[in-house]
Amino acid sequence: MSFLSCVVLALAVSVSSVAGFTAPDPTEFVVEVGQNGTLTFNPETIVAAVGDIVTYNFHPKNHSVTQSSFQDPCHPLAGGFFSGFVPTQDLTNASPTTFTITVNDTKPIWVYCGQTVGNHCQSGMVHAINAPTTGNTIDAFKNAAKTASTSTSPPDGLPVGGLRKTSVIVSVNDALAYTQNNLTSLVGEVIEFSFNPANHSVVQSSFADPCHPLAGGGFSSGFVPTAVSPSGATFQIVVNDTKPIWFYCAQTKKTHCQAGMVGSINAPTSGNTLDAFIAKAATASLSTIPPAAPIGGILTVNGTVIATTNSDVLNESNTQGSANSTISSVPPPGTSISPDVATMAGGYQPSSYGWANSISDNATSLLQLLLFVDNVLLEVLVNGHNNLTTGGWSNIYPESITDTIGSMTAQALVHRSTSTDCLSHYQKPIVGICNYNFAISNVDEFVDIALSLLLLEIGLLLDTIGTVVLSDPWLIGPLASTLGSKSRMAGMVNMMQDHIVAAAPREAMIPADLVYSYAMNNYVVGNSCPVDGTTGDLSGYTVIPPLTVTYASVTGTQRVTSVTLSFDAKITGTLFMAWLGPWGGLEYTPVVSSSAGQGTATVPTDLSGHVWGVLTSASGSSVSDLMKVAVAGPAMVWVTNP
Repeated sequence: MSFLSCVVLALAVSVSSVAGFTAPDPTEFVVEVGQNGTLTFNPETIVAAVGDIVTYNFHPKNHSVTQSSFQDPCHPLAGGFFSGFVPTQDLTNASPTTFTITVNDTKPIWVYCGQTVGNHCQSGMVHAINAPTTGNTIDAFKNAAKTASTSTSPPDGLPVGGLRKTSVIVSVNDALAYTQNNLTSLVGEVIEFSFNPANHSVVQSSFADPCHPLAGGGFSSGFVPTAVSPSGATFQIVVNDTKPIWFYCAQTKKTHCQAGMVGSINAPTSGNTLDAFIAKAATASLSTIPPAAPIGGILTVNGTVIATTNSDVLNESNTQGSANSTISSVPPPGTSISPDVATMAGGYQPSSYGWANSISDNATSLLQLLLFVDNVLLEVLVNGHNNLTTGGWSNIYPESITDTIGSMTAQALVHRSTSTDCLSHYQKPIVGICNYNFAISNVDEFVDIALSLLLLEIGLLLDTIGTVVLSDPWLIGPLASTLGSKSRMAGMVNMMQDHIVAAAPREAMIPADLVYSYAMNNYVVGNSCPVDGTTGDLSGYTVIPPLTVTYASVTGTQRVTSVTLSFDAKITGTLFMAWLGPWGGLEYTPVVSSSAGQGTATVPTDLSGHVWGVLTSASGSSVSDLMKVAVAGPAMVWVTNP
């Protein structure tokens, strides 16, 4: 059995200068579900900020946390979160299974328990986050729930939109046991093993061969020696299907497995039961463990991910430089690349640039703009990766995708160092981190914006290389190699959107002023960028009005043939769309105005992949002269797969 390891590595982290991602120092709210036998959420309402975390604890007998709309209580909201049902009989303690969500915006969130036995929702078992104090209040929601039809839940019954996690304690009070050891878990649920003294492991086996590793795969934490409790050491796996899972401790001293230190997930209630597995383990031969660890899951010590090594015993020196680490926030430009980041990225910036005696003004300005764009991209990647490894977006993608985004993030930090290294060498001003406003409330919007910024920077790199090739030839090597890396990143994100990796034979070049306009119009708060001791905008660049392009989405080799345009109503006269496709190409199509600030334009039939459109007052200009006629834009359009 294979396991995905897209599990939570750290709680949500964020950057104070960013709107649209998690907020600084998130608050964690704890809500008790059905405590003391009552049909209640306690607290019934909470007021949370963007990035705050809400964890639900479950009490007897069998409750759920399900998001609805205000208009339709007791029924699931399309695309909303759902914990799955959590049965528990412990009258003293909450279930070891919890459900955690991250608050992504300040809109009201309406929640109910979907248990139909006893009509929990209709009986008032509802909850709200950021409910208004007038109008659509929690009391109004509760009253509407009283007359709602029979409660429903998502038909597959599986958790979505949050983290469902079950905690297992390894060796409570020195006992040779897992607490809990007979779990019933849902697909997508995270199982977290927390280690107590002295030296234990969690290893997957088959039912037929207890105390020995599962042939052909499975998970293993390796041995985790600890001396204190709590130790801060955890091992997380994700339940990937409904087949029974068997695990054991491989410690041979006191023959832990044979002494009953075993457990199961989704074991049958007859036949191959946990009790039958315990009985087989009692007569098993000496325990063994895979030679490498951790495998099939994620081992962390005090929040640091442990890399896999050719050893079955945890070595704390392995906590440095893990490829699965996270970057909690974007460091200021000029910060040295740490070994952890270099490991994630696969290396450092160049050790030698072959600097000339001086740098041209054009190169200085373009490096500052590259640094400016890299700062924007890093805010998106860092916060997006942290959300993918925490809270609301965790387990959305396979581990390989999440880790790749982490590597992209680290590589973007290394790329940024090229600009800061060069500017610092020539004692030129460094552009600091601005304030940003990202319209990101879900993972799809994160992917869209990340791809837009990657393609924007690719276009800028092409413009920069063409501009400095004669004046500053020493820059071509580092910039061209960065361009190749950025193109690979964009290709990976293309695949995440069900597009082919490279839909066009060359990348699109975007003039620097248009790059700056796009970033300022879409992401950067005006007059917020620290440069040379002052805060303002980047000098030397012109911002033209924004352009909004809408079109019907297409799949496969379907083609976008026309687009609808929205722009400043003050822009009048004969207008055109300039289409920036693969390098060396620029085409114009006329704009048919429908009303003030509105129009349509056809898309050239020879374009593929992502192209950039610019609203112009004339046609026929070259790319280098495009800003002379540009009046709005740019905007990105996906045309088709070739």
